Amino acid sequence: MIILGIETSCDDTGAGLVEDGRLLAHVARAQDVHAEYGGVVPELASRAHITLLPVVVQEALAKAGVALDRIDGVAATMGPGLVGSLLVGLEFAKGLSLARGVPFAGVNHVEAHLVSPALEHDLPYPFVGMVASGGHTEIYHVAEPGSYRRLGSTRDDAAGEAFDKVGKLLGLPYPGGPEVDRLARQGNAGAIPFPVARLGNETYDVSMSGLKTAVKLLVEKEPRPIPDARVRDIAASAERAIVVALLERLALTLERHPARALALAGGCACNTLLRAEATRLAASRGIPALFPSPPLCRDNGAMIAYAGWLALSRGLATPLDVSAVPNLDAFAAA
Repeated sequence: MIILGIETSCDDTGAGLVEDGRLLAHVARAQDVHAEYGGVVPELASRAHITLLPVVVQEALAKAGVALDRIDGVAATMGPGLVGSLLVGLEFAKGLSLARGVPFAGVNHVEAHLVSPALEHDLPYPFVGMVASGGHTEIYHVAEPGSYRRLGSTRDDAAGEAFDKVGKLLGLPYPGGPEVDRLARQGNAGAIPFPVARLGNETYDVSMSGLKTAVKLLVEKEPRPIPDARVRDIAASAERAIVVALLERLALTLERHPARALALAGGCACNTLLRAEATRLAASRGIPALFPSPPLCRDNGAMIAYAGWLALSRGLATPLDVSAVPNLDAFAAA
């Protein structure tokens, strides 16, 4: 079964193909139009998807060496995300499904990230998974395919949003997360004791708003221009506070729930310190830490194709009258 997956939930336009769960190819295009605004402009994002989507689909098919008439199903993100962006990919995929006479799967974007390590690794069940990105910070226990129990989430801002905000406060290029990671490798993470929100052992939730406020107040008091060494220390110290908050919740989750692996996905799973500390945490419990490769941490069509394959292989096709659900929450909170 060859599944074509389409991702247009935000500002990355992606298409990917899997065959029986095995990655064949994927192509993703970032939208440079947002850089001058320091964030995603929804209307511009949806317009860019209209232009880019046919191109990335053709490129993905060519890269996989698969003709369009060989696909056995089409999957697309139906939520959560920006409604205009979602509609572009969703309607494209439904039209393709109808024209080709193949089943369609509407995919939850968070679920797709959660299972994305399986594109490159043997992902055993049960596992503890975390999706950390610009829009999501959520922790799950996954007992088996299709069985997701959300244990914790963010009380306010997502981890990726916190990374990007730190970058913006420091005057770094957008998106700030990768730049914070780069500068943190050269800084002193113990230079500034930024706060880590500890919400107690009764919850698996995290909070990032206090850290963002602390960084903002500190930066406002710094001389201008801020010396390069000081910028590196602020980046390293803020990064450490974010990672400590995430790892403390993951450690608590692993203590209380059986897991044969720890899986991290989403844009923040590219972060150097987070990958290193999660690997160390998993090793201390005798299990592997599994991450997608950096290109598959970002929003991409391959993860949508994989999640679509999981659904369609179980006979769970989505009716073609489904619409985009920008606040989609398919998982029951614990």
